[in-house]
Amino acid sequence: MGSFWSFLGENIETFYSFTGFANATYQHLIMILVGLLFIFLAIRFEFEPLLLIPIGFGMLIGNIPFKDAGLQVGIYEEGSVFNILYQGVRQGWYPPLIFLGIGAMTDFSALISNPKLMLVGAAAQFGIFGAYIAALYLGFAPNEAGAIGIIGGADGPTAIFLSSRLAPELMGAIAVSAYSYMALVPIIQPPFMRLLTTKKERLIRMKPPRAVSKTEKIIFPIVGLLLTAFLVPSGLPLLGMLFFGNLLKESGVTKRLADAAKGPIIDIVTTLLGLTVGASTQATEFLTGKSVMIFGLGAFSFIIATCAGVLFVKIMNLFLKPGNKVNPLIGNSGVSAVPDSARISQIVGLKYDPTNYLLMHAMGPNVAGVIGSAVAAGVLLGFLG
Repeated sequence: MGSFWSFLGENIETFYSFTGFANATYQHLIMILVGLLFIFLAIRFEFEPLLLIPIGFGMLIGNIPFKDAGLQVGIYEEGSVFNILYQGVRQGWYPPLIFLGIGAMTDFSALISNPKLMLVGAAAQFGIFGAYIAALYLGFAPNEAGAIGIIGGADGPTAIFLSSRLAPELMGAIAVSAYSYMALVPIIQPPFMRLLTTKKERLIRMKPPRAVSKTEKIIFPIVGLLLTAFLVPSGLPLLGMLFFGNLLKESGVTKRLADAAKGPIIDIVTTLLGLTVGASTQATEFLTGKSVMIFGLGAFSFIIATCAGVLFVKIMNLFLKPGNKVNPLIGNSGVSAVPDSARISQIVGLKYDPTNYLLMHAMGPNVAGVIGSAVAAGVLLGFLG
């Protein structure tokens, strides 16, 4: 009888050694709490729920502790289901598919009707290069600094694409940081927009954008691709898919393909990308001093990008005639968090003039920011890859 209880006790002990309770550390619990926070913010405050819910739940999956017994369940174990799905992130083929969907959803009319707004989108990319310099100063290698700097574009897919090539070991922290700051656009940007503008500037009314012809909309993605890709060939995977998706939308003869790109394709890829990025934040791989610095540099780059856009509009207004001035409140939308940053321009503007609708104007630099971040990624990849 004693041998039976001994046998039972040994098996229970062995079973317990394989459970998450036996293998949990405080680091796992911290990451699980972060994942729950992401889910809470997405559901309670609707902060980028399509991104934060998959990432948050992925954090829960990635931080279930287990004993490494060759069971092939973890995201970093070769042959596991999560590892196979994670290849889309590591190899960088999820981001171009997302850009295909973004192109199919984006209307570039605001940019075509007022091309000077492209300069605002370009100015916001100062955040990327500002963070790059800061990261170098903090001791990061040039390739790591380049991957970290792209967070300032507030473009998660671009951040994943670039970091997968320049600094794969930092990709989890960079991706989570980029998506976190995209979700926090309504909190981060308004204080700096108000700080850098006067009441008079916030009341500037812009001319209504002119009507854009169908021909212009069709020509734009073709010319846009040729100009940007010839300038920065290394950005072709992102730029090519972005403009291809837009041509599917604007041609008028490929509705089924455009609907697929902006519907099932981008939805499936966003789900898999968010889940696997979240799962990649295993406590043992993620909770490091570098991750903390990456989050700090990400916030710095995002703030610089916002301020650079607003200040650039103020400088540009010095050279524009009174009837053609641009409201500096749309300067924040130069980052490529589409359409959230443009929506913030509208919300802040309406607080000072309930009849001044800035959304249609802010979409110009907003979509320019998408192109600008892809071009900036291509520049960094060309020099550092």
